[in-house]
Amino acid sequence: MKIINPATGTLLREIPETNATEIKAKLDRAVLSQSAWKKTSMEERLKCIKNFHELLDKEREILARDLTLEVGKPIQESINELSGARNRIRFFLEQTEATLAENPVRTDGGMQEIITHDPLGVIANISAWNYPYLVGVNVFIPALLAGNGVLYKPSEFATLTGLHIERLLHEAGIPKELFTAVIGGAQAGEELLNLPLQGYFFTGSYKTGRLIAEKVSSKLVPVGLELGGKDPLYVTDEVLDLKKTANSVAEGCFYNNGQSCCAVERVYVHARVYDEFIQHLRGETLALRAGNPMDRGFQQGSLTRPSQIEFLESQIEDAVKKGAKVLVGGKRIPGPGAFFEPTLLIDVNHDMAVMREESFGPIIGVMKVNHDEEAIRLMNDTDYGLTAAVYSFNTERAKSILSKVDSGTAYVNCCDRVSPYLPWAGRKNSGLGATLSTLGILAFTRPRGWHIRG
Repeated sequence: MKIINPATGTLLREIPETNATEIKAKLDRAVLSQSAWKKTSMEERLKCIKNFHELLDKEREILARDLTLEVGKPIQESINELSGARNRIRFFLEQTEATLAENPVRTDGGMQEIITHDPLGVIANISAWNYPYLVGVNVFIPALLAGNGVLYKPSEFATLTGLHIERLLHEAGIPKELFTAVIGGAQAGEELLNLPLQGYFFTGSYKTGRLIAEKVSSKLVPVGLELGGKDPLYVTDEVLDLKKTANSVAEGCFYNNGQSCCAVERVYVHARVYDEFIQHLRGETLALRAGNPMDRGFQQGSLTRPSQIEFLESQIEDAVKKGAKVLVGGKRIPGPGAFFEPTLLIDVNHDMAVMREESFGPIIGVMKVNHDEEAIRLMNDTDYGLTAAVYSFNTERAKSILSKVDSGTAYVNCCDRVSPYLPWAGRKNSGLGATLSTLGILAFTRPRGWHIRG
């Protein structure tokens, strides 16, 4: 496997892929290791994960550098990702023991009823490239703390980061056979689907997520899918500071080059404030500079996958043909690397692909609406249901609007954020199951009901 720097097109490293025989051997060793790990005390498991948490900070500069080199995000965003991952790990360190503790729920005469939680066994964690630390810790940290083994397949676009994660977990005290990396592309993922694992947890596209669910359905094991989104945002006519709102919306659209499942991908603006808001959003978009992601003077790095440029160009071409206007950007940036201008489209509608298909890049369409009912209808006009946002100083109005939008996460006067204390769950084509919160801990266990007569 060739690891390419997307910002320069140069080769970083070549790494051997894990073949089918090696993957099967990894599973066999993981099964043996997990049988011992599940008997390990929670205190010892927490100690190992606490060590990992500290190592992420100790090696922060090296980890951030390699993440930026292989995925192209600005170095400050890589540092931010590591900080965010450590924050989520702290949540799991604080909450897991109590969440998985034996729970006496009822005593009826001489009968006691208790709930306990057993680990699933050995699971597959097929992870993503856009936030490999953040989406990774959502799965493998609670899985390990709950007593599971993990075959961890990092994305082929974030292999160096995946190997760092494996190395640091082992240094932290996690047994080498218990958590082991499977290196490769689609073929390596296919091999995992063929194995008798006890759970499959995937972050990525709807197409691949559906394929995984269909392929393993006969095994009757848990499947967790964190998939894509076409996340809408509505700016009402009750906003005190449109410039500040535009700044927040721009960050939601363009952070990490829009390469986020919860990035803002559609914006609807009330007609009364539309013209002023557009001018502010135009200014925010023009202020973004794309360039060398190792240079802190640039806010935008390169796209991780060069092939995405053609897809973005096709969305823009389709929109313009159907009447949209490119207000800012709209083109790839000449020179080496996969750079694309932050792009703002206006006069868009739902006949255009840019308002229906996940873009996963630095482009945004903005549409004028006349009232809340129109906004609600358009926000729901999608196959996805990950997040939705409303900006309004009238909180009750915003909550009323969002209650009518089918999404797993609702934002009022904010967007594109994740809290470990709240479940991360998609609806429709945005996913299956939940990560984070106590629900995301229980997802890696099987409940057992006890009926004990004294």
